[in-house]
Amino acid sequence: MTPTILIVDDEPQIRRVLRVTLQSHGYQTREAETGAEGLESVLGLQPQLILLDIGLPDMAGTRVLEAIRAKSQVPVIMLTIQDQETVKVFALDHGADDYVTKPFGTHELLARVRVALRHRASTAEARAVQVGELSIDFDRRLVESGGETVRLTPIEYDLLRVLAQNLGRVVTHGQLLRQVWGEATNEFDSHYVRIYVGHLRKKIETDPARPRLIVTEPGVGYRLVEPWSG
Repeated sequence: MTPTILIVDDEPQIRRVLRVTLQSHGYQTREAETGAEGLESVLGLQPQLILLDIGLPDMAGTRVLEAIRAKSQVPVIMLTIQDQETVKVFALDHGADDYVTKPFGTHELLARVRVALRHRASTAEARAVQVGELSIDFDRRLVESGGETVRLTPIEYDLLRVLAQNLGRVVTHGQLLRQVWGEATNEFDSHYVRIYVGHLRKKIETDPARPRLIVTEPGVGYRLVEPWSG
């Protein structure tokens, strides 16, 4: 079945760019200009993915997201601007699957769409994940790189496991703290995440100073990604 993607954005030129880009790659699209229209379309269309602008004329995109999450687990990618780190973190912590920063490139947008569409049905349920030469076997808690065992501490393994189960998606500092260290932690403990990401990079990256697997999303969190070539 061809996925239907709902675009919720009040800027006609943005909707047109998204519509042309997505339709040229085989997706069906529907559009809404306001949060209220978007919520109505979610119930009527039951889209497979939503592209949701944070700044809408009638209500904040984060309010629309919360209303969607009260009724549906459909993947949602937020459309943001560069200096909205706090809003990005709030959206991700409240159920957004990802975000794309305006102005966005076609390749980045399509990559985020592909990841969001496949993630809920596959990656979170995977028994193992392969990323370049790195493999993570969740059943055996075994990590290998280039066929060699990588020895990780329990915290390093749990950190890598959470990133691997969200392959391609950004995981916020808060999400990592809660899933690795527990619910008693708070945002002020985010330096623990940075320290352990540094340890992890030393063990799995070819050049820890120029990481290709665990990439930083400034002010937001980290992604585990397929290594780029070149």
